[in-house]
Amino acid sequence: MRVLIVNTSERTGGAAVAANRLMKALNNNGVKAKMLVRDKESDALTVVGLPKSPRLHWHFLWERLVIFCRLHFSRKHLFEIDIANAGTDITKLREFQEADIIHLHWVNQGMLSLGGIRKILQSGKPVIWTMHDIWPATAICHLTMGCHYYINRCANCKYLPGGGNSHDLASHIWRKKQQLLAEGNIYFVACSRWLESEAKSSALLKGQKITSIPNPIDTHIYKKGNKQEARQRLGLPQDKKLILFASQRVTNENKGMSYLVEACRQLSDLHKDLCEVVILGGHAEEMVAQLPMKAHPLGYVNDEQRVVDVYQAADVFVLPSLSENLPNTIMEAMACGVPCVAFKVGGIPEEIDHLKNGYVAAYRDATDLAKGIAWVLQEADYESLSQQAVHKVTQCYSQQSVAIKYLDVYQQAMAFINYKL
Repeated sequence: MRVLIVNTSERTGGAAVAANRLMKALNNNGVKAKMLVRDKESDALTVVGLPKSPRLHWHFLWERLVIFCRLHFSRKHLFEIDIANAGTDITKLREFQEADIIHLHWVNQGMLSLGGIRKILQSGKPVIWTMHDIWPATAICHLTMGCHYYINRCANCKYLPGGGNSHDLASHIWRKKQQLLAEGNIYFVACSRWLESEAKSSALLKGQKITSIPNPIDTHIYKKGNKQEARQRLGLPQDKKLILFASQRVTNENKGMSYLVEACRQLSDLHKDLCEVVILGGHAEEMVAQLPMKAHPLGYVNDEQRVVDVYQAADVFVLPSLSENLPNTIMEAMACGVPCVAFKVGGIPEEIDHLKNGYVAAYRDATDLAKGIAWVLQEADYESLSQQAVHKVTQCYSQQSVAIKYLDVYQQAMAFINYKL
């Protein structure tokens, strides 16, 4: 079986990380998997970049320009919506023609257009689409943030000027997606049971097959290590409790850094000299002045072993995101034996078992977030939390367990295509 995994980026972003890990998991379990990306960043033979062309950049710019105009030339929400009006036709590529299964992941920002996806469906090959966010089930948004129009029909979109109207851009793209999905079947896979439920409630995906399979992680790389040695390698203090926060861009409001700042303020009032904060991600240095305790900004780290060192050095990982699917960062921290504290939102409660391997705080409640951090660091049986975190990852997110689930989906999709023929 030959599988072609399609994603915009090879390494940048959570979807890219997950797609790359899935490719490795499949190859380690008897499947010939390749990855097709627009942004190739390594010399890996199993990853193929789109043929170099000025059009690649133009596809991205054209979509942003159209959205910019529809936003009345405001940058607000410019990168929060996608309309897939431009992209590459991948059906002519040798990698596509050789594949038995086409497995889409995050294909936005000029990678694939809706017309390009239609051509993929018309090829007759089975198509799997892993949902890393809600965009495949809505018109234009990746995060609904409490909006439920997609249950019946997207329109009056809050991301558009004035809240949109009944015949706005969202309504237009909704109709285009409806027409596309009426022409062919896609087997949708959500990365969490929460997102599966959201997708099944969408009128857009009515009649489509939808299931959930978590992202995989390599537990041979992400594993418990010596905390003192990891701190020594990173130049971090040995005598403090270290609170870790990580994000691709830590200033992203959706990642909830302001709630961590407030939680740390409350913690510092009670435990002034107990804790320090480690910040991993882009723009980390911008957040240092906001924290009431000493912080160590490590910036954006590409080296995977250094990332593992950061997790192994931490005492607790905190992710106060306001919207999440199934965060890779929580999975990575747990694999390294680090208990996690996060808000009760999206697929997070599926990863963190409350009071067993971490703490699930009330949504947008900085006080409960602080309570959870203090509980992990001072009240709980820390070694038990750590062991349970590793056990959860080994049982649910290992490469083999996830690969087996995807193999079943591939076989179902191929059997359905053969039945139709």
